[in-house]
Amino acid sequence: MARNIKILFLLIIFNLTFGRGQIFAQFKEELKIEVDLNAKTSALADIFRPNIDLSGQGANRDAAWPQTLAAREVLESWQKNIGFAGFYRLQYNLWEISNLENDQTALKATLLNYETLIKSVNDAGGVVILNLFGTPAGMGNILDKNSPPHNLKAYKQLVKKTIRYLSCEKKYNIWYEVWNAPDLDDFFLGKRTEYFNMYRQVAEAVKELRQESKINIRLGGPGTSCWFQNLEPNTVFTPEKSLIYELIKYCYSYRLPLDFICWHAYSSDPRADIQDTVYKKPVLNLIRDWLEYFRFDRNTPLIVDEWNFDRNANLAVERGEKSYIAASYIPSRLQSMASVGLDNQVYFAMSDFQVVKEGVHRNLGVFSFDAEHTNFKGNAKASFNVFKMLAGLGKLQLESKFNDRFVGIIATKSEDALILLIYNYIDPESGVNQISGNIINLNPAQRKTLLNIIKSDRLDKIFSGALSLDSLRMDDTVRGIFNSAMEIDALAKKFSTVNRKVKLSLKGYKDIYSCSKYIVSSACSFDCVFKPVEELEMDFSQPQAINLELTPYSVQMLIFKKKPLEAAIQVALPAPEDLKKDAKGK
Repeated sequence: MARNIKILFLLIIFNLTFGRGQIFAQFKEELKIEVDLNAKTSALADIFRPNIDLSGQGANRDAAWPQTLAAREVLESWQKNIGFAGFYRLQYNLWEISNLENDQTALKATLLNYETLIKSVNDAGGVVILNLFGTPAGMGNILDKNSPPHNLKAYKQLVKKTIRYLSCEKKYNIWYEVWNAPDLDDFFLGKRTEYFNMYRQVAEAVKELRQESKINIRLGGPGTSCWFQNLEPNTVFTPEKSLIYELIKYCYSYRLPLDFICWHAYSSDPRADIQDTVYKKPVLNLIRDWLEYFRFDRNTPLIVDEWNFDRNANLAVERGEKSYIAASYIPSRLQSMASVGLDNQVYFAMSDFQVVKEGVHRNLGVFSFDAEHTNFKGNAKASFNVFKMLAGLGKLQLESKFNDRFVGIIATKSEDALILLIYNYIDPESGVNQISGNIINLNPAQRKTLLNIIKSDRLDKIFSGALSLDSLRMDDTVRGIFNSAMEIDALAKKFSTVNRKVKLSLKGYKDIYSCSKYIVSSACSFDCVFKPVEELEMDFSQPQAINLELTPYSVQMLIFKKKPLEAAIQVALPAPEDLKKDAKGK
């Protein structure tokens, strides 16, 4: 009953993802994947980079260490194993910084810690999305970090000083984001007009600094919890009431810069970004139409700057003891993002959160940590190794026609290698997401029928087959939705317990190759060693196929490298001394 009440609540506010896609009547347990070295290639999309928000922990014993930043040890481990080439989001807490003004030593150390990290990202060729949040004490309506600024003039000068130093004087490559999840009371205690007033102050500061320095400083937002959300309640049926739409319109009216649009998208559905709207067009197309209508560049970057595996739980076993599930979700979701043309993404977050004072505990991180230890003690989750795999992909992507609801492949090549990443992710909420994915196509009466069924706690019975649809009053459209959802739910349950066999055929190869295989699976969730589990030598002068077995919620990476020609066998000549000995002996 509790599960269905949660589903009902989500359906009522429509804060669900809208997965869609072809529903296959039959799934084969044995799959055939063909990779052709001579197939059409394209540059691997930036979406596949191991981008991440650097947040975590939430409390650090070192007062000079930014409290919303992951521990130093975690950042060093990421930098060493993966590097900082990509998009990295950094929460810049103006409230926290202002509270250190009476301790200049701690203040300088904190600012230096921020700057050192920004420099490290830039030095590696990466870009920092700097999230400006937290109204300093004395500038807000109330004494709370989530208050909107009341003293707008002072707020603008503070922000301008910060941006001038980082972007104009130090010339770091930074994209500035105004606030974080302003539609949620836990993050912003203001009204829509107050958010716009705050954005305008930052935007005016950026315009002035652009004029002074002739540097293109990028600014964007609004970072809402979902693409259609606003500070007032809104649903997917009225996207023109979203904060994204209103921000675009507001920036047009006041001639303010808007260089990127960002929002959050948590889900268990890898197809969460493949959404249609009431205007019969995908979400990204609709946002681009808005930009074009208000005379912004249609190709303005669209970024999901917070996402993760989520089933509406602060502590999810799939992100903890079974972190291999969230790990296998990562490439599946990225494949979906790439297919719809999303410009970029930022995974959230580097480390788990635990703030005892505020009662916050969320295990969203790639690293866990133990708050009880005096010194940092953290564990890398299975997702860390998946990000290592992403970092190892080639720069060119091979076109692939393979299509399966759960299994997917990202085929790439570099100058000297073929790199294949194959994943097997099954959405545990497949049935529910299939229903929510069709809400947009229902009329009010049909929606009412669907919600009444869920209210009566009959959804589990329908999925289990204990309740026949024939016994329920509904029209053919709603009945069709339930039939599809039952089919998808049954398939998901089946393939979450059985292995998928894959016959991998490689075409266009004629030489001898070495093959290294890496696996992320249920065999390990924490501190998993990243090394080949198998190394093969393959002669492609003859047709070759590789038989793989994918366990549920697993990721395999295969790296093929052409072996160099064997050096000519050198005949070892005897030393002169040996020749003399032989002569005497004779």
